[in-house]
Amino acid sequence: MHLSAKLSASYDAEPFIARIAESDNSSDRAKEARLIRGDRTLLPNGFRCVLRLGVARDSEIGIPPTLAYLRDGDIVRINPRASEIRVLYRRHSKHNVLFFTERCNSRCLMCSQPPREIDDAYLIEEILEAIPLMAADTSDLCITGGEPTLLGQRFLDVLTSAKQWLPKTSLHLLSNGRLFSDLKLVRDVASVGHPDFMIGIPLYSDVASRHDFVVQAKGAFDETVRGIMNLARCEQKIEVRFVIHRQTFERLPQTARFISRNLPFIDQVAFMGLEMMGFTKTNLEGLWIDPVDYQPQLRQAVRELTTSHINVMIYNHQLCVLEKELWPFARRSISDWKNIYMPNCEPCMLRSECGGFFSSALLRYSRGIKPFHQPVGAGWYHN
Repeated sequence: MHLSAKLSASYDAEPFIARIAESDNSSDRAKEARLIRGDRTLLPNGFRCVLRLGVARDSEIGIPPTLAYLRDGDIVRINPRASEIRVLYRRHSKHNVLFFTERCNSRCLMCSQPPREIDDAYLIEEILEAIPLMAADTSDLCITGGEPTLLGQRFLDVLTSAKQWLPKTSLHLLSNGRLFSDLKLVRDVASVGHPDFMIGIPLYSDVASRHDFVVQAKGAFDETVRGIMNLARCEQKIEVRFVIHRQTFERLPQTARFISRNLPFIDQVAFMGLEMMGFTKTNLEGLWIDPVDYQPQLRQAVRELTTSHINVMIYNHQLCVLEKELWPFARRSISDWKNIYMPNCEPCMLRSECGGFFSSALLRYSRGIKPFHQPVGAGWYHN
Protein backbone atom coordinates (compact mmCIF):
# COMPACT_ATOMS: atom_id res chain seq x y z
CA MET A 1 0.00 0.00 0.00
CA HIS A 2 1.33 3.42 -0.98
CA LEU A 3 1.08 6.21 1.60
CA SER A 4 2.42 8.94 -0.67
CA ALA A 5 2.22 9.90 -4.32
CA LYS A 6 2.86 12.64 -6.85
CA LEU A 7 0.04 14.98 -7.78
CA SER A 8 -0.97 15.70 -11.37
CA ALA A 9 0.34 19.26 -11.20
CA SER A 10 1.98 21.80 -8.92
CA TYR A 11 0.99 25.30 -7.88
CA ASP A 12 2.30 27.97 -5.56
CA ALA A 13 0.83 27.41 -2.09
CA GLU A 14 1.95 26.33 1.35
CA PRO A 15 1.53 22.67 2.40
CA PHE A 16 -1.74 21.97 4.19
CA ILE A 17 -3.63 19.23 6.05
CA ALA A 18 -7.11 18.13 4.96
CA ARG A 19 -9.63 15.45 5.84
CA ILE A 20 -11.12 13.46 2.97
CA ALA A 21 -14.84 13.99 2.24
CA GLU A 22 -16.71 11.81 -0.25
CA SER A 23 -19.97 13.75 -0.11
CA ASP A 24 -21.14 17.35 0.16
CA ASN A 25 -22.84 16.71 3.49
CA SER A 26 -20.12 18.34 5.55
CA SER A 27 -20.31 21.15 8.04
CA ASP A 28 -16.55 21.73 8.11
CA ARG A 29 -15.66 22.03 4.43
CA ALA A 30 -12.83 24.50 4.98
CA LYS A 31 -10.77 21.69 6.55
CA GLU A 32 -11.71 19.01 4.02
CA ALA A 33 -10.64 17.78 0.60
CA ARG A 34 -13.59 16.71 -1.53
CA LEU A 35 -12.72 13.43 -3.26
CA ILE A 36 -14.33 12.77 -6.66
CA ARG A 37 -13.99 9.43 -8.46
CA GLY A 38 -14.05 8.84 -12.20
CA ASP A 39 -15.85 11.19 -14.57
CA ARG A 40 -18.50 12.57 -12.25
CA THR A 41 -19.09 16.28 -12.74
CA LEU A 42 -19.53 18.16 -9.49
CA LEU A 43 -19.08 21.74 -8.42
CA PRO A 44 -18.44 21.38 -4.69
CA ASN A 45 -18.11 24.71 -2.96
CA GLY A 46 -16.25 25.72 0.16
CA PHE A 47 -13.85 22.75 0.39
CA ARG A 48 -10.15 23.29 1.06
CA CYS A 49 -9.46 21.59 -2.26
CA VAL A 50 -10.94 19.09 -4.70
CA LEU A 51 -9.14 15.81 -5.42
CA ARG A 52 -10.04 13.65 -8.39
CA LEU A 53 -9.15 10.02 -9.02
CA GLY A 54 -8.81 10.24 -12.77
CA VAL A 55 -8.06 13.12 -15.09
CA ALA A 56 -8.17 16.38 -13.17
CA ARG A 57 -10.22 19.29 -14.45
CA ASP A 58 -9.92 23.03 -13.82
CA SER A 59 -9.11 23.83 -10.17
CA GLU A 60 -8.96 20.12 -9.27
CA ILE A 61 -5.95 18.12 -8.07
CA GLY A 62 -5.46 14.76 -9.75
CA ILE A 63 -4.29 11.84 -7.62
CA PRO A 64 -3.12 8.43 -8.93
CA PRO A 65 -4.94 5.06 -8.66
CA THR A 66 -2.51 3.96 -5.93
CA LEU A 67 -4.53 6.17 -3.56
CA ALA A 68 -7.92 4.82 -4.60
CA TYR A 69 -8.29 3.35 -1.10
CA LEU A 70 -8.84 6.84 0.39
CA ARG A 71 -12.19 7.13 2.16
CA ASP A 72 -14.27 9.54 4.22
CA GLY A 73 -12.39 10.63 7.31
CA ASP A 74 -8.87 9.83 6.09
CA ILE A 75 -6.39 12.69 6.51
CA VAL A 76 -3.78 13.80 3.97
CA ARG A 77 -1.00 16.36 3.72
CA ILE A 78 -0.79 18.13 0.38
CA ASN A 79 2.34 19.96 -0.72
CA PRO A 80 1.31 21.92 -3.85
CA ARG A 81 4.77 23.24 -4.69
CA ALA A 82 6.37 19.79 -4.59
CA SER A 83 3.33 18.09 -6.22
CA GLU A 84 3.15 15.64 -3.34
CA ILE A 85 0.39 14.07 -1.26
CA ARG A 86 1.01 12.00 1.86
CA VAL A 87 -1.54 9.98 3.81
CA LEU A 88 -1.29 10.79 7.53
CA TYR A 89 -4.27 8.86 8.90
CA ARG A 90 -6.71 6.23 7.68
CA ARG A 91 -10.09 6.28 9.35
CA HIS A 92 -10.63 2.52 9.31
CA SER A 93 -7.09 1.33 10.08
CA LYS A 94 -5.74 0.16 13.44
CA HIS A 95 -2.19 0.98 12.35
CA ASN A 96 -2.08 4.77 12.36
CA VAL A 97 1.23 6.36 13.38
CA LEU A 98 2.13 9.82 14.64
CA PHE A 99 5.71 10.32 13.46
CA PHE A 100 7.26 12.97 15.71
CA THR A 101 10.84 13.44 14.57
CA GLU A 102 13.79 11.86 12.79
CA ARG A 103 16.15 12.94 15.58
CA CYS A 104 17.31 10.41 18.18
CA ASN A 105 19.85 10.13 21.00
CA SER A 106 20.64 6.48 20.16
CA ARG A 107 21.85 4.80 16.98
CA CYS A 108 20.58 1.23 17.35
CA LEU A 109 22.32 -1.33 15.15
CA MET A 110 18.96 -2.49 13.73
CA CYS A 111 17.12 0.83 13.57
CA SER A 112 14.59 0.77 10.73
CA GLN A 113 14.37 4.59 10.77
CA PRO A 114 17.98 5.84 10.96
CA PRO A 115 18.17 9.17 12.81
CA ARG A 116 18.99 12.46 11.16
CA GLU A 117 19.92 15.72 12.86
CA ILE A 118 17.45 17.98 11.08
CA ASP A 119 14.90 20.60 12.02
CA ASP A 120 11.61 18.79 11.54
CA ALA A 121 9.53 20.73 14.06
CA TYR A 122 6.84 21.13 11.39
CA LEU A 123 5.89 17.47 11.96
CA ILE A 124 4.49 18.30 15.40
CA GLU A 125 2.56 21.25 14.00
CA GLU A 126 0.98 18.94 11.44
CA ILE A 127 0.11 16.36 14.10
CA LEU A 128 -1.53 19.00 16.28
CA GLU A 129 -3.53 20.15 13.25
CA ALA A 130 -4.52 16.59 12.30
CA ILE A 131 -5.62 15.26 15.71
CA PRO A 132 -8.85 17.32 15.91
CA LEU A 133 -9.79 16.00 12.45
CA MET A 134 -9.49 12.34 13.49
CA ALA A 135 -12.55 10.27 14.32
CA ALA A 136 -13.42 10.24 18.02
CA ASP A 137 -13.74 6.45 17.95
CA THR A 138 -10.21 5.88 16.59
CA SER A 139 -9.08 2.73 18.38
CA ASP A 140 -5.28 3.07 18.38
CA LEU A 141 -2.50 5.53 17.66
CA CYS A 142 1.22 4.80 17.78
CA ILE A 143 3.68 7.61 18.60
CA THR A 144 7.13 7.04 17.17
CA GLY A 145 10.27 8.61 15.72
CA GLY A 146 13.25 9.05 16.15
CA GLU A 147 12.94 9.68 19.85
CA PRO A 148 9.68 11.53 20.61
CA THR A 149 10.72 12.64 24.11
CA LEU A 150 13.47 14.84 22.63
CA LEU A 151 10.72 17.32 21.77
CA GLY A 152 10.06 18.15 25.42
CA GLN A 153 7.05 20.43 25.80
CA ARG A 154 5.82 19.77 22.25
CA PHE A 155 5.72 16.06 23.08
CA LEU A 156 3.52 16.91 26.06
CA ASP A 157 1.37 19.18 23.89
CA VAL A 158 0.51 16.24 21.63
CA LEU A 159 -0.39 14.02 24.60
CA THR A 160 -2.65 16.79 25.89
CA SER A 161 -4.29 17.26 22.50
CA ALA A 162 -4.88 13.52 22.15
CA LYS A 163 -6.49 13.43 25.57
CA GLN A 164 -8.76 16.34 24.64
CA TRP A 165 -9.85 15.16 21.19
CA LEU A 166 -9.36 11.38 21.38
CA PRO A 167 -9.93 10.35 25.01
CA LYS A 168 -11.08 6.85 24.00
CA THR A 169 -8.08 6.18 21.74
CA SER A 170 -5.30 3.92 22.96
CA LEU A 171 -1.91 5.66 22.68
CA HIS A 172 1.27 3.60 22.41
CA LEU A 173 4.53 5.56 22.62
CA LEU A 174 7.71 3.95 21.27
CA SER A 175 10.68 5.44 23.14
CA ASN A 176 14.19 4.35 24.06
CA GLY A 177 13.26 5.43 27.60
CA ARG A 178 16.50 7.24 28.32
CA LEU A 179 15.06 10.69 28.97
CA PHE A 180 12.58 9.22 31.44
CA SER A 181 15.55 8.98 33.80
CA ASP A 182 14.53 12.61 34.46
CA LEU A 183 11.76 12.25 37.04
CA LYS A 184 10.36 15.69 36.20
CA LEU A 185 9.60 14.62 32.62
CA VAL A 186 7.85 11.50 33.89
CA ARG A 187 5.78 13.53 36.33
CA ASP A 188 4.83 15.92 33.51
CA VAL A 189 3.71 12.97 31.39
CA ALA A 190 1.71 11.53 34.26
CA SER A 191 0.08 14.90 34.93
CA VAL A 192 -1.45 14.87 31.41
CA GLY A 193 -3.53 11.97 32.65
CA HIS A 194 -4.34 10.29 29.36
CA PRO A 195 -6.67 7.40 30.27
CA ASP A 196 -5.12 4.81 27.92
CA PHE A 197 -1.40 5.40 27.43
CA MET A 198 1.40 2.83 27.30
CA ILE A 199 5.13 3.35 26.74
CA GLY A 200 7.13 0.72 24.88
CA ILE A 201 10.82 0.75 25.85
CA PRO A 202 13.58 -1.55 24.53
CA LEU A 203 15.87 -3.51 26.84
CA TYR A 204 18.24 -5.63 24.78
CA SER A 205 20.19 -7.40 27.50
CA ASP A 206 20.59 -7.88 31.22
CA VAL A 207 24.25 -6.85 30.73
CA ALA A 208 24.71 -3.08 30.55
CA SER A 209 27.62 -3.15 28.11
CA ARG A 210 25.71 -5.39 25.68
CA HIS A 211 22.61 -3.16 25.69
CA ASP A 212 24.80 -0.07 25.25
CA PHE A 213 26.56 -1.70 22.30
CA VAL A 214 23.28 -2.52 20.55
CA VAL A 215 21.96 1.05 20.95
CA GLN A 216 25.42 2.57 20.36
CA ALA A 217 25.18 4.85 23.40
CA LYS A 218 27.33 4.58 26.52
CA GLY A 219 25.32 4.65 29.74
CA ALA A 220 22.04 3.94 27.93
CA PHE A 221 21.27 0.81 30.00
CA ASP A 222 21.41 2.71 33.28
CA GLU A 223 19.32 5.57 31.89
CA THR A 224 16.75 3.16 30.47
CA VAL A 225 16.35 1.14 33.66
CA ARG A 226 16.06 4.34 35.73
CA GLY A 227 13.49 5.59 33.23
CA ILE A 228 11.43 2.43 33.63
CA MET A 229 11.63 2.73 37.41
CA ASN A 230 10.50 6.37 37.27
CA LEU A 231 7.56 5.50 35.03
CA ALA A 232 6.47 2.78 37.41
CA ARG A 233 6.82 5.21 40.32
CA CYS A 234 4.38 7.52 38.54
CA GLU A 235 2.00 4.66 37.69
CA GLN A 236 2.51 4.71 33.93
CA LYS A 237 1.87 1.58 31.87
CA ILE A 238 5.09 0.05 30.52
CA GLU A 239 5.94 -2.42 27.79
CA VAL A 240 9.49 -3.75 27.53
CA ARG A 241 10.57 -4.55 23.96
CA PHE A 242 13.34 -6.93 22.91
CA VAL A 243 14.39 -7.18 19.24
CA ILE A 244 15.89 -10.61 18.63
CA HIS A 245 19.00 -10.84 16.44
CA ARG A 246 22.50 -12.29 16.52
CA GLN A 247 23.74 -9.70 19.02
CA THR A 248 20.91 -10.30 21.51
CA PHE A 249 19.44 -13.81 21.20
CA GLU A 250 21.90 -15.65 23.45
CA ARG A 251 20.89 -13.73 26.57
CA LEU A 252 17.15 -13.90 25.98
CA PRO A 253 16.58 -16.19 29.00
CA GLN A 254 18.85 -14.16 31.29
CA THR A 255 17.19 -10.89 30.24
CA ALA A 256 13.77 -12.39 30.91
CA ARG A 257 14.99 -13.41 34.37
CA PHE A 258 16.34 -9.89 34.97
CA ILE A 259 12.95 -8.45 34.07
CA SER A 260 10.98 -10.89 36.21
CA ARG A 261 13.18 -10.27 39.26
CA ASN A 262 13.88 -6.53 38.94
CA LEU A 263 10.98 -5.13 36.89
CA PRO A 264 8.03 -7.36 37.87
CA PHE A 265 5.67 -4.36 37.79
CA ILE A 266 5.79 -3.88 34.00
CA ASP A 267 2.61 -4.55 32.04
CA GLN A 268 3.97 -6.63 29.18
CA VAL A 269 7.02 -7.82 27.25
CA ALA A 270 7.19 -7.97 23.46
CA PHE A 271 9.77 -10.15 21.69
CA MET A 272 10.24 -8.83 18.15
CA GLY A 273 11.67 -9.98 14.84
CA LEU A 274 13.88 -7.82 12.64
CA GLU A 275 12.58 -5.35 10.08
CA MET A 276 14.96 -5.34 7.09
CA MET A 277 15.16 -1.57 6.76
CA GLY A 278 17.58 1.21 7.61
CA PHE A 279 20.58 0.16 9.68
CA THR A 280 19.40 -3.47 9.66
CA LYS A 281 20.25 -3.69 5.96
CA THR A 282 23.63 -2.06 6.57
CA ASN A 283 24.49 -4.37 9.48
CA LEU A 284 22.64 -7.45 8.25
CA GLU A 285 25.51 -9.92 8.33
CA GLY A 286 26.16 -9.11 11.99
CA LEU A 287 22.47 -9.18 12.91
CA TRP A 288 20.78 -11.95 10.98
CA ILE A 289 19.99 -15.21 12.67
CA ASP A 290 17.27 -17.49 11.40
CA PRO A 291 14.36 -17.47 13.89
CA VAL A 292 14.36 -21.27 13.70
CA ASP A 293 17.77 -21.22 15.40
CA TYR A 294 16.79 -19.17 18.47
CA GLN A 295 13.64 -21.05 19.42
CA PRO A 296 15.22 -22.67 22.53
CA GLN A 297 16.21 -19.27 23.96
CA LEU A 298 12.85 -17.72 23.09
CA ARG A 299 10.98 -20.62 24.68
CA GLN A 300 13.01 -20.30 27.90
CA ALA A 301 12.41 -16.53 28.03
CA VAL A 302 8.66 -16.89 27.55
CA ARG A 303 8.47 -19.57 30.24
CA GLU A 304 10.41 -17.38 32.68
CA LEU A 305 8.08 -14.42 32.21
CA THR A 306 4.82 -16.33 32.21
CA THR A 307 5.86 -18.11 35.39
CA SER A 308 6.21 -14.64 36.91
CA HIS A 309 2.73 -13.69 35.60
CA ILE A 310 4.08 -11.10 33.14
CA ASN A 311 2.11 -10.76 29.92
CA VAL A 312 4.19 -11.84 26.89
CA MET A 313 3.72 -11.22 23.17
CA ILE A 314 5.73 -12.27 20.13
CA TYR A 315 5.71 -9.76 17.26
CA ASN A 316 6.86 -10.00 13.63
CA HIS A 317 7.15 -13.79 13.55
CA GLN A 318 5.47 -16.44 11.41
CA LEU A 319 3.71 -19.41 13.00
CA CYS A 320 5.71 -21.93 11.00
CA VAL A 321 9.03 -20.74 12.50
CA LEU A 322 7.73 -20.75 16.09
CA GLU A 323 7.57 -23.79 18.29
CA LYS A 324 3.91 -24.67 18.81
CA GLU A 325 4.23 -23.92 22.53
CA LEU A 326 4.79 -20.27 21.52
CA TRP A 327 1.80 -19.90 19.21
CA PRO A 328 -0.53 -18.48 21.91
CA PHE A 329 1.87 -15.55 22.34
CA ALA A 330 2.18 -14.66 18.62
CA ARG A 331 0.43 -11.48 17.47
CA ARG A 332 -0.38 -10.05 14.06
CA SER A 333 1.61 -6.90 14.75
CA ILE A 334 2.89 -5.66 11.39
CA SER A 335 1.16 -2.53 10.06
CA ASP A 336 -1.29 -3.41 7.31
CA TRP A 337 0.36 -1.11 4.77
CA LYS A 338 3.65 -3.04 4.90
CA ASN A 339 2.40 -6.55 5.74
CA ILE A 340 2.99 -9.23 3.08
CA TYR A 341 3.12 -13.01 2.71
CA MET A 342 5.55 -15.06 0.66
CA PRO A 343 4.39 -17.07 -2.40
CA ASN A 344 4.74 -20.36 -0.55
CA CYS A 345 2.35 -19.01 2.12
CA GLU A 346 -0.50 -18.99 -0.40
CA PRO A 347 -1.85 -22.52 0.36
CA CYS A 348 -1.30 -22.25 4.13
CA MET A 349 -4.43 -23.08 6.15
CA LEU A 350 -3.24 -20.79 9.00
CA ARG A 351 -2.38 -17.73 6.92
CA SER A 352 -5.25 -15.67 8.33
CA GLU A 353 -3.92 -16.27 11.86
CA CYS A 354 -0.25 -15.67 11.03
CA GLY A 355 1.60 -12.38 11.43
CA GLY A 356 3.19 -12.57 7.99
CA PHE A 357 6.20 -10.48 7.00
CA PHE A 358 7.38 -6.92 6.64
CA SER A 359 7.53 -6.07 2.93
CA SER A 360 11.29 -5.63 3.41
CA ALA A 361 11.61 -9.33 4.37
CA LEU A 362 12.09 -10.17 0.70
CA LEU A 363 15.74 -9.36 1.42
CA ARG A 364 16.06 -12.36 3.76
CA TYR A 365 13.71 -14.64 5.66
CA SER A 366 13.69 -17.96 7.48
CA ARG A 367 14.39 -21.31 5.90
CA GLY A 368 11.52 -22.60 8.04
CA ILE A 369 8.74 -20.96 6.03
CA LYS A 370 6.37 -23.77 4.99
CA PRO A 371 2.60 -23.87 4.57
CA PHE A 372 0.40 -25.71 7.03
CA HIS A 373 -2.15 -28.11 5.58
CA GLN A 374 -5.19 -29.96 6.88
CA PRO A 375 -5.05 -30.96 10.55
CA VAL A 376 -4.20 -34.48 11.49
CA GLY A 377 -6.02 -35.23 14.72
CA ALA A 378 -5.49 -32.16 16.91
CA GLY A 379 -2.38 -30.97 15.09
CA TRP A 380 -1.16 -29.48 11.82
CA TYR A 381 1.49 -30.70 9.45
CA HIS A 382 3.91 -29.23 6.90
CA ASN A 383 4.67 -30.54 3.45
